[in-house]
Amino acid sequence: MKQRAEILAYSGTFIALIAAGSWISIPFFPVPLTLQTLFVMLAGITMRRYAVIPVTLFVLLGALGLPVFHNGTAGLGVLLGPTGGFLIGFISAAVVAGLAYERKSECLRIAGLVAATGTVYLFGVSWLSYSASLPLFSAVLLGMVPFLLGDIIKLAAAYSIGKRVA
Repeated sequence: MKQRAEILAYSGTFIALIAAGSWISIPFFPVPLTLQTLFVMLAGITMRRYAVIPVTLFVLLGALGLPVFHNGTAGLGVLLGPTGGFLIGFISAAVVAGLAYERKSECLRIAGLVAATGTVYLFGVSWLSYSASLPLFSAVLLGMVPFLLGDIIKLAAAYSIGKRVA
């Protein structure tokens, strides 16, 4: 019973944090640099495999029209637009980070965070390439390269915070 209550409490908290992180953004094209991925990783660190719950609900709430995506956007149009793949990638990233944090090995945990970020890029860049009719190389240059430094900083922050909470 206690585990269900914790999952519910953490789910609500992480939905709110990921949504709040969407408002903290630096405009970039085609996707803004936000703190959403930091909170997705922290959900994985904290909730382990159950992080898929709040992240999936976050995407679902946004798809249903709640303004939780970057800068208050919402709807299926966002998911079908150039940023949609990154948002869908959050779901797999939460699972990857969560499963990595079920292990005690620091190396596996770090690798899991890196792989989770790679998962966001895999979904995001692939969808960006498809939806914007861009060659894959151009999609990588637009949707990944400008964000690498920021994501490395967010990974370091998530790992650092995770050492205190996990």
